[in-house]
Amino acid sequence: MTALLDVRLLDKHFGGLHVTRAVSLALQPGDRVALIGPNGAGKTTLVNQISGVIPPSKGSIHLAGEDVTKLAQAGRVRRGLARTFQITTLTPHLAVQRQVELALFEREGLTGRAWRSIDGYPALAAEARAMLAQLGLGEHAGLPTEQLAYGEQRLVEIALALALQPKVLLLDEPMAGVPKSDGARLLAALDALPKTLAVLIIEHDMDLVFRFAGRIVVLAEGAVLAEGTPDEIRAHPAVRAAYLGH
Repeated sequence: MTALLDVRLLDKHFGGLHVTRAVSLALQPGDRVALIGPNGAGKTTLVNQISGVIPPSKGSIHLAGEDVTKLAQAGRVRRGLARTFQITTLTPHLAVQRQVELALFEREGLTGRAWRSIDGYPALAAEARAMLAQLGLGEHAGLPTEQLAYGEQRLVEIALALALQPKVLLLDEPMAGVPKSDGARLLAALDALPKTLAVLIIEHDMDLVFRFAGRIVVLAEGAVLAEGTPDEIRAHPAVRAAYLGH
């Protein structure tokens, strides 16, 4: 079976600094993979290469069998790759539902139709409402995102990513800055993601990692230190010594 995401021997150099070292990983439909490692391990740099923010120095990235290594971010999004960021990137003064509608508008290729407003597409408005309701945000649809709790803002970011109907979703520290009181709600939203969606999550919250992931990839100094099931990673001597603190 062709992997939805296939990363092959990625290397990244910044001058004399070797940040990514021959990293390979693959995701099939429905995979839930966590990328963990200590600060400075190269996790965000790797995801930046996968999503097209920065080019790799060596190696290749394939989406559903297509080599997208030289493709810009927008082209990767059109081919089914979506990403959330470690720091929220929402428009603070715009209503939650309108932000989701704009993402749907972009997905449908309607942004060039300035002669017709978003309000002229009731089906998209209905889809946005349904998506927000599914994530438990229905009652906040008319509020600007700046009035939402931080955990709720992270849910809006997930809604924006899902609006693009991705095949592969990259989640960059979705729990960052989220208080423990909102953690269960975010976990429930992640559990409800479409079962055919392949998800790669970067996260420092080990409770989330071991609950959510079916497979864990551990980075250390830019290279894959270990890969396996949660039980295998818990028991891995090098991982315990280098990262889990046991």
